[in-house]
Amino acid sequence: MLAALCILVLLSFCPALCVFQKLYCSFSDSCDCDFRPNIRDLEWDIYKNVFGQHLVQDIVSEEVVKFLQNKNPDRPLVLSFHGSSGTGKTLVSSMLGTHLFASAMSSPYVHQFVATLHFPVPHRVQQYRRELKSWVQGNLTECAHSIFIFDEMERMPAGLVDVLEPFLGPSHVVFYTNYRKAVYVFISSTGEEVINRAALENRQSGQEREAIALADLEDAIAQAAYNNHTSGFFQSSIIQQKLITRFVPFLPLSRRHVERCVLSQLCQRGHCGRSDVVDAVGRDVAFHPVQGQYFSTTGCKAVSAKIDLFL
Repeated sequence: MLAALCILVLLSFCPALCVFQKLYCSFSDSCDCDFRPNIRDLEWDIYKNVFGQHLVQDIVSEEVVKFLQNKNPDRPLVLSFHGSSGTGKTLVSSMLGTHLFASAMSSPYVHQFVATLHFPVPHRVQQYRRELKSWVQGNLTECAHSIFIFDEMERMPAGLVDVLEPFLGPSHVVFYTNYRKAVYVFISSTGEEVINRAALENRQSGQEREAIALADLEDAIAQAAYNNHTSGFFQSSIIQQKLITRFVPFLPLSRRHVERCVLSQLCQRGHCGRSDVVDAVGRDVAFHPVQGQYFSTTGCKAVSAKIDLFL
């Protein structure tokens, strides 16, 4: 209705009315801003294409559903993904953008930051803080449902993400911005030692992988991120103020998980029947520890290149 009215009064009132529309959009679910959540497809995508991650499947689905069902949340959804390379952290973050916006990851309301690309010089942290705060506030004014993804948090300059604290808590007010409907995702390898140790102990004790619970890991991951002086979360007020909704552990992948990745990618290429390639890639992947060879050192990250080699 606002868009139609804007056209009717284009010559005299359009600039003011369109500004009002943007403000209205930030406070209302009635505006477009490309937000088209498809929770069923999100849940199916996670369960079908994220291998060996029962905690991720349960936590992400549960938290996203709970967040979106609340029409007036008191704070944004803040997820922090932790684990080794190739375990699915970036994949799951892209699934969020894909299934929450009509334009998927190409939506102008999905914002991705990579530490080594966007914040490469540690001594410029104050400049980065000003720019990041302005960027986030400006884009939240455009669309309250914006997603902000921060990758390589283990390489992020310490203190930078703390500028986001006013946008993450329940008690702050940011002028002209409904910041409580946004989603933030932090991606980091920090805490992988804690996660991998728990997975190894679980495997050596002969327990089912699904016996590993979030309660066994979440506090330890938070402490690892907070105390790691090379982490972007080092002594972070975001952790101290408990502004992260969930620390999500990504477990290391066994050979059978890697082989499922291989089979999935083969099927996407039209070669579902190539079990010989699945076996060849599985044998070529490096596993650790030396005794036991339980977990892949690279997860599914190098699978595509290895498929090219054996296909």
